Amino acid sequence: MAYSEQAAPPVALVIPALNEAPVIAAMLDAIPPGLFRQVIVADNGSSDGTGPIAAAHGAEVVREPERGYGAACLRAIEQIDAECSIVMFMQADLSEDPAEAVSLVAPILDGRADFVLGSRALGGAEPGALLAHQAMGNALATGLIAAIWGHRYTDLGPFRAIRVDRLRGLGMSERNYGWTIEMQIRAIEEGLRVMEIPVRYRVRAAGENKVSGQLGASFRAGVKILEVIWRLWRRRRRR
Repeated sequence: MAYSEQAAPPVALVIPALNEAPVIAAMLDAIPPGLFRQVIVADNGSSDGTGPIAAAHGAEVVREPERGYGAACLRAIEQIDAECSIVMFMQADLSEDPAEAVSLVAPILDGRADFVLGSRALGGAEPGALLAHQAMGNALATGLIAAIWGHRYTDLGPFRAIRVDRLRGLGMSERNYGWTIEMQIRAIEEGLRVMEIPVRYRVRAAGENKVSGQLGASFRAGVKILEVIWRLWRRRRRR
């Protein structure tokens, strides 16, 4: 499938991927036809053929050898076509339903929002999809955002859509686990119109989650999220 259809909405989809060969083809094949004008798989140093498989299934593949979710996203953003005014981010493991992308993009297309977050807390997760330490970490982080910045998010989910121009204006710099929360805090600081939409969250189709499925990685992610909150809070106080 090719994703350069001019009839598609002006939306680019970014899928960061690291060693997702068992599932990346199914993920790309599950995308409804005509939904995205550009689909970019950001290969974050895979050693299992993820990139070639993604290319064979119609995606544009960019490579970012520096490991890190944020690094892969930043690399993909550089490749977004000028005709795409919205970018969506999804995981590569089919834990999110590509068909639900329509509900996230719609409020931006019709001018009601600049940034739409897919909330697993509002939409519900399959048993075993959202682990206890993930839920606790989300609650802590969103509680701190509410206390410091005065905006109550329900989730830090990676399934999200944002206007490209507003994203570029956020000055994103996080290159690893802090990418999602940096975007959410900076969106508040820059006065973006933020909306949350319920989305379902499924057990990943194959393999183990690179973060939540490993306690060490989960701990490092939690520390990084708190570091981002601390850094942005200190900058806010200085201003």
